[in-house]
Amino acid sequence: PGGESTTMRKLMEGTGLEQALADAVREGKPILATCAGTILLAKELQNPPGQGLGLLDVEVIRNAYGRQLESKIVRLDSVREDLFGGSALEGVFIRAPRLVSLGEGVEVLACRGADPVLVRQGKILAATFHPELTQDSRIHRLFLESCGPNGNRDGGSRRDDTNDNGDTETHGKQQSHGKRLR
Repeated sequence: PGGESTTMRKLMEGTGLEQALADAVREGKPILATCAGTILLAKELQNPPGQGLGLLDVEVIRNAYGRQLESKIVRLDSVREDLFGGSALEGVFIRAPRLVSLGEGVEVLACRGADPVLVRQGKILAATFHPELTQDSRIHRLFLESCGPNGNRDGGSRRDDTNDNGDTETHGKQQSHGKRLR
């Protein structure tokens, strides 16, 4: 365990994948980054210091919540109500990075305490945890909405849905009051 983002970066060297990823971001193609993927896309890194690909305007501390034994599942109560229907998300944090600095164009979608853990910059959706390890598909649906033929950074056309908790939620265009965290 450990070293995933470093390994990913080394495997990209000489393959053209780094340039292809940068081109995809520049062309506005949707990108979902989780945990090590967020580290890989970041602008600046700590623990140890370094630089990521610089595609996401954030600074991260690797393994900020502890080592493998300190990994845990956390209830994320501080979420964007307009995107997640006001109900908590579940975050699986495995040697997770912590976002310590966000650029101006980075939106906070969910927090763990005071720490942003789910952010969006244009069509990049980045989580410092593993949403794929939960039964809740709302983060994946948010990403998929940006991939559709009419997808945009605000989630495409408005629709009502039922989330994995059985609650009705509304997905749709971001309202100016929608940046409020609960």
